[in-house]
Amino acid sequence: MDERPVNADTLISEIEGHLLAEAARAESRAAAEAFAQRLDWLTPAERAEVERLYAEDHLSLTRQTWRHIAGRCLDLRGEYESRYRALRQRVLVGCLVGLAGAAASTVIVLAAR
Repeated sequence: MDERPVNADTLISEIEGHLLAEAARAESRAAAEAFAQRLDWLTPAERAEVERLYAEDHLSLTRQTWRHIAGRCLDLRGEYESRYRALRQRVLVGCLVGLAGAAASTVIVLAAR
């Protein structure tokens, strides 16, 4: 084991990732088994091969879906960060204009006395 400090958030994320991956594998195996059960004419060897191939395809599709979702999440994050920056700038400009207006009003009122 190395001497680097352990980051709890990173460790939790890694454990969560492993649990999700194992759940996806179990789901793929269960779907393959359910599919193969409907093919009652298969020999045991054929059934095992169908289950193996089906589970591989199912897991591959799951990975592809996760990659797509992760990519879309990154896209949305970028969009929201951009919109938040623009909104923050508008609020700041509005506040500065309001302060400038208040300062100008104060100067005019004081000059009128």
